[in-house]
Amino acid sequence: RFSGTFVGNAESTSPPPAATSPPAVAATLPAVPTIPVVPTIVGVPNTVAESVLNPNEVKPPASGTRKARVLYDYEAADSTELALLADEMITVYSLPGMDPDWLIGERGNQKGKVPVTYLELLS
Repeated sequence: RFSGTFVGNAESTSPPPAATSPPAVAATLPAVPTIPVVPTIVGVPNTVAESVLNPNEVKPPASGTRKARVLYDYEAADSTELALLADEMITVYSLPGMDPDWLIGERGNQKGKVPVTYLELLS
């Protein structure tokens, strides 16, 4: 016959569950989520945002373009990206304010964002 009490390992080093409960922090959180506001000047185009969103409309810089060999196939997620095939050569460059993990890639008359990790930069 077993009693209603379970006797575990007496050498256990873990504290009882009640001792590990975190303190309540709900009172410090805002009740309503906030949306960040980005200031803009009316009538002045945001050229950095426009060039990143519309890579087909940007012109390459006079200097700073490089050749790159594509390491892996890449399927474009949307119309702002350029699909890539492994071992092809493309021209790449960066734009001011652009995410450093991406470059603008050009192949003939096609242009779009490409991930840096898929490229071997040359020259």
